[in-house]
Amino acid sequence: MWVYQKKLQYPVQIKTKDLKMAKKLITQLGGPNGELAASLRYLNQRYTMPDNKGKALLTDIGTEELAHMEIISAMVYQLMKGATIEEIKDAGLDSYYSDFDKGIYPVNASGVPFTAAYFAVTGDPLADLAENMAAEQKARAVYENLMNLTDDKDVLSPLSFLRQREVIHFQRFKELYDEYVERGIK
Repeated sequence: MWVYQKKLQYPVQIKTKDLKMAKKLITQLGGPNGELAASLRYLNQRYTMPDNKGKALLTDIGTEELAHMEIISAMVYQLMKGATIEEIKDAGLDSYYSDFDKGIYPVNASGVPFTAAYFAVTGDPLADLAENMAAEQKARAVYENLMNLTDDKDVLSPLSFLRQREVIHFQRFKELYDEYVERGIK
């Protein structure tokens, strides 16, 4: 079990407004390789894991992904804080603004809303764990792409933290996958 401490898992203290970066970054909230998809994937897959170890790992990582949603949301909010309507239009966020104002809503960088089709659940432990390893690698790649699009250290620092967590999650899923293969779990 985990304890909610009412603080971000990693601090976000962005000082410079950057609406174009916010528009790109929001994909890690509501895009196909984002944190919402990951959390729902893992929290739903956990029920069909064959043992408590698998259930616990998926629960732990799934709830951590919820914490990552908080980090991304805080980053998007801070990048947009104080934006004028003209700045919103110039950043190409006018369609987003018309529906959500400056609220945080799960969409990808192109503005396509989150869909449950972004996460996979097969009921097969090995297939689900393989999907999870691929999902973590895709999320890592997106974080690296986002890091290539900014030189703001206040944005790079939490992105680097989130990228590293994707690497760790991949490793934990791989360890469990290998154990299940060795034990003959199908």
